[in-house]
Amino acid sequence: MTKPIVFKEYIFSLCFWCVFAVAIWINFQANTDRFIALLQTIAIVISSFIFTYHLTYNLLPKALRAKRMKVFLIQAVVNILILSIAYSFTFTYLQVAPTVNLPPNFYDHLPILWQGFYMALPAAFMISVATCGIKFYLEHKKIERDHILLQQAHLENQLKLLQDQINPHVVFNILNHIHILMKTDTALADFLLMKFSDILRYQLYHCNQNLVPLDKEIEYLQNLVEVEKLRWGNELNVDANLKINNTKAFIAPLLLIPFIENAFKYVCRLPGQTGYVKIFCKEENNILSFYVENSYSEMAVHKKKDGGIGLQNVQKRLKLQYPDAYDLKIESDNLVYKVTLTLKLSENEQ
Repeated sequence: MTKPIVFKEYIFSLCFWCVFAVAIWINFQANTDRFIALLQTIAIVISSFIFTYHLTYNLLPKALRAKRMKVFLIQAVVNILILSIAYSFTFTYLQVAPTVNLPPNFYDHLPILWQGFYMALPAAFMISVATCGIKFYLEHKKIERDHILLQQAHLENQLKLLQDQINPHVVFNILNHIHILMKTDTALADFLLMKFSDILRYQLYHCNQNLVPLDKEIEYLQNLVEVEKLRWGNELNVDANLKINNTKAFIAPLLLIPFIENAFKYVCRLPGQTGYVKIFCKEENNILSFYVENSYSEMAVHKKKDGGIGLQNVQKRLKLQYPDAYDLKIESDNLVYKVTLTLKLSENEQ
């Protein structure tokens, strides 16, 4: 990607200097013969290129990166003054009119050189400002592009870190469930191991991607809900409706798991009552509607302060991966905890 950009920059610079040379030659040859006009044009273009190249390709990029633009302004003024002197010598000794004779003594040339210097200042200023403006634009685009690449790399690292925090937590819960069942119901533990293999296969082979098919993610959630149903048995009412028909929609992997995990982790069963968890998921026109509700008690939550990174992670991921494309509402009182998420999905795998 960088090579075509650099090539375009060279082509643009070449065109600029060619147009500048032609414009100078046309202006000079109107007042003198073509040979003298050609010499003057060559001298003006070469001196302009040398000084402006040093100013724009050496001093300006360093000043931008070091944020020392005040120093650069002083350097630019000095550069313009020196370039004006070069122009003055060109106008004086490559004379516009070949018949004009200079005084024999160099000190007598000083008034003529001073006049040429004074007249050359606007030209030197304009060519320096023009080249600096062009280079500033190109350099600013390059800095902006590098900044975007750094932001993207930082974003990918953040998402990878957040995702890595989720995966071990899910695996730990499932393995803990199976470990308990191995002592009481080996047949059920065997069934859960099969479910766990499907879950682990999904995490190993799909979750390293930026986006995964929505139907695969929902299938993964269904397996997790099934595990929780079997673990809780009759102690908990679970009502889950997770059906997606759109196979073209994509979603960030493991994005919805923390909501389901928290619902089962913090579900409250009041004395004499059966706790409940409700999960609803629907997709329509690339808009995902996700809802989780569970019985809740603040006293139960205070007793289970042993982590809590899941909900924070998913909120960070939503901000990073779906800026201005989601609406998350979390409501709670002493009896019910509700999570409502509306998410705009993508139809292509990035």
